[in-house]
Amino acid sequence: MPRAKGGFKTRRRRKKILKQAKGYFGGRRRLYKSANETVLRAGAFAYRDRKAKKREMRSLWIVRLNAACRGLGLTYSRFMVGLKKAGIGLDRKVLAELAVTDPKAFAKLAETARAQI
Repeated sequence: MPRAKGGFKTRRRRKKILKQAKGYFGGRRRLYKSANETVLRAGAFAYRDRKAKKREMRSLWIVRLNAACRGLGLTYSRFMVGLKKAGIGLDRKVLAELAVTDPKAFAKLAETARAQI
């Protein structure tokens, strides 16, 4: 039986990895073995940081909401409890956007939340 060397499938697989390694420095871009290691590691970081990005954004929204609430004489936790009791189901992303772009509408929400406490 003749020896199977892989042929075009191997080349295609390697070219895919080298294409993903575009922009890396030195052998990490040109040599398959080091490029493969780097691409695998980069993929692991990308996966981890997609999750971390969501946490960081939520933290940012909470900080913005707290700052806006403090300006209206309310704490973040009291504000969120008041909104929940009032049946207002806006998420933190939308509330933070409101606080930044439309302070009057946010002040009305704060008054609604304060009335429920």
